[in-house]
Amino acid sequence: MTQISKKTPPQITKNRIYFSKETERRVFFYMTLIMLAAGIISKLF
Repeated sequence: MTQISKKTPPQITKNRIYFSKETERRVFFYMTLIMLAAGIISKLF
């Protein structure tokens, strides 16, 4: 099941960028997949 939610732009306040919880989770999920793939590739070669 996927939920369709409104896309809100990141808020910028005093040189800091605030993302929604959904965006943060998605970024860390993809970063984890990239690190997993990099680890597997480095073990193979």
